[in-house]
Amino acid sequence: MADKILIVDDDPAICKLLEKVMHSNELETTTVNCGMDALSILKNHTFDLILMDIMLGDMEGFEVIKRLRNQGISTPVMIVSGRNEDYDSLYGLSLGADDYITKPFRPLVLGAKVKALIRRNKNLVLDNSDTLECGPFSYDTTTMRFYKNGEELILSSKESALLLLFMKHPQQVFTKDMIYEHVWGNTVAVDDNAIMVYINRLRSKIEDDRQNPAYILTIRGLGYRFVP
Repeated sequence: MADKILIVDDDPAICKLLEKVMHSNELETTTVNCGMDALSILKNHTFDLILMDIMLGDMEGFEVIKRLRNQGISTPVMIVSGRNEDYDSLYGLSLGADDYITKPFRPLVLGAKVKALIRRNKNLVLDNSDTLECGPFSYDTTTMRFYKNGEELILSSKESALLLLFMKHPQQVFTKDMIYEHVWGNTVAVDDNAIMVYINRLRSKIEDDRQNPAYILTIRGLGYRFVP
């Protein structure tokens, strides 16, 4: 069965181009043209990835992402936008987006990024156990949900990938290059600021005090270590 993509863009020409690129990669598409329609369809349907424009007719794509994450919907989101300022990409990532690509984009690059992001998200499921326990944290591989002291953590797909990586390798120091390889893969270029954004977002959800983290420690000059 083909993976399903939700396209959210108010430009008919861009929608047709995105549909063509997705279909050429053997992916199914559903297209909506405004934020409210996206929120509505996601209440009753699941997708493997969302392609989200920032400038929509009724609201910004940023607001759509914020509402999705607040509702606990962790479907990977790739922002596809004509705005190429660093602020926009970092702000989108901070809200829970998983990647950002600017228009005009190269179809081959977009297709590769989409398939890589879907693949990495599916790889969150572990094969060897129904539950992974690590300190106060647990991961249910059947539902792909994380918990701290029995209380569910609402995480984006990238935050989930980071926490799962840390839980599988407690006490290990991960350099930024290692995090790139495990979470983003070698085909996707990610800068240091993006790594910091995701680490800070994850800390805000699992730490009692994000300013004085007890679980995700910064090892100066090296990277990060998870201490459950």
